[in-house]
Amino acid sequence: MGDPTVDGMYEDGAGPLTIGALARLTGVPVKTIRNWSDQGLLPPAARTPAGYRLYGGDAPARLEIVRSLRELGIGTAAIRSVLRRERTLAETAAQWADALDAQIRTLRLQSAVLRTVAERDSAAEELPHMTELARLSADERRRIIADFLTDALDGVPDSAYRSGLLAAVPDLPDAPTPEQLGAWVELAALVREPELPAALRRLAEYSARTAPEGAGAEAEAAAVRVAELMRARAEAAVAAGIAPDSPAAGPVVAELVAAWLPTQAGTAEAPAEDGPSARARLLEQLRTAAEPSVERYWRLLCAVTGRPAPPDWGAAGTWTTAALRAHLRPLEVDRSVFEETDPQRVLYAYRQVIRDVGALVAAVRPADLALVTPCADWSVARLLDHMVWENLMAASIAEGDPRTDHTADHLGDDHIAAFEDSARAALAAFTGSGMLHRRYGPHDAPGAMIVQQVVVELLAHGWDLATALGAPTGLAPEVAEETLAAAHRIYGAAPRTEGGSFAPERPARPGATAADRLAAFLGRERPPAGLG
Repeated sequence: MGDPTVDGMYEDGAGPLTIGALARLTGVPVKTIRNWSDQGLLPPAARTPAGYRLYGGDAPARLEIVRSLRELGIGTAAIRSVLRRERTLAETAAQWADALDAQIRTLRLQSAVLRTVAERDSAAEELPHMTELARLSADERRRIIADFLTDALDGVPDSAYRSGLLAAVPDLPDAPTPEQLGAWVELAALVREPELPAALRRLAEYSARTAPEGAGAEAEAAAVRVAELMRARAEAAVAAGIAPDSPAAGPVVAELVAAWLPTQAGTAEAPAEDGPSARARLLEQLRTAAEPSVERYWRLLCAVTGRPAPPDWGAAGTWTTAALRAHLRPLEVDRSVFEETDPQRVLYAYRQVIRDVGALVAAVRPADLALVTPCADWSVARLLDHMVWENLMAASIAEGDPRTDHTADHLGDDHIAAFEDSARAALAAFTGSGMLHRRYGPHDAPGAMIVQQVVVELLAHGWDLATALGAPTGLAPEVAEETLAAAHRIYGAAPRTEGGSFAPERPARPGATAADRLAAFLGRERPPAGLG
């Protein structure tokens, strides 16, 4: 029971406030005010004769300060120091803000670990190791990579490549995303695999052996520009459907070698001009650099730190390497081949091939589109798309605007109409643009020879289609022999290299048709006996 002389008094703020009055005035529960008073945060100004607490006129303001600081998470000891002026509010706020930041980082790290576990569908056994890796300090993370690189590069002479490796460290942010944390976990696992240190050592040793003497930032920037040029030209060649071992790849290779040669100045036995030795050296460099584990290492480092990933060489690297293997010598054009192409005879051959291949295309049912063909593991759908593109590409050359959409969908939802339309467009271009009597490209090749190449391609791919469908392969008998002869003239000296257009020539079976022998010459497996 309260003191009857005190209850209900002084609620107008003009005099001392009872604990109940202070609670009603501020909205803070009596129990909380009593607790804070006991901890020295809100000492009473006086007490009644019965021992009840009375608070002065400054109590509401002081209570608001205490409540605000407690809501911000500041402890009672720190609040007491502020109220007693032992520490300034600014000092206390800064200290607790730092502590709060640390808690937030911990919570974000815990959240990132949990999300990484969820996204990676990690096993329970992986969780302790993943948590341990996530808790490492920045110095501990750097030490893992530094120790790994020191062991991998032990004894390797200093070079720009070696220095770059040692300078790159996984600086994981304080609040990593699940992607960054996942990359760090994967990177920590990658550096324990034996393939990576061996690959890094090979690259570092090669760099130390072949780097230009006194190479500085300018030389490094020049090498980066050449690498970017190689990637851009190779990607453009892939998009345009230029096979690495085709004559069309020759000028691309020549341009890349010419751009690369200046970067070799100052190296041992630096090549002075384009030639077999220069191309062999560039090929060696590309092969040495093609280390999947090293590429993965750099990509993970970039993912951990949030830096942009290096360009993906992928298809561009494969194309450039294959093109160099196929063109180890600068292209020497045999111009006699140009003069052996009769424009009118080529046009006749195109019509005959289109007639028979078109009949095969018309027989392809939707269910047949998924069948595998003898051509580079292509399905029937992909084969048809390529034949349509061959027609469209030839027509665009005739019109002076070569297409670059090799990877686009050229079939749509009606493969028969797509093939027929492309053949009509090509035939109209061949006959209406003067293509058969004009010359094209850096080697001044006659248009009739370009059409002849289309005839060879369509007859060979028609054979692929017939084989996939189980149809007779004796296509275009009126012109197949001369088309085979043309293939020998055009492609007889073409290299049979990995990643190129043609596999090694195969023997044709006895009694094979000319189309069968063309397919065998271009490296196709012969059809089962009884077909053709």
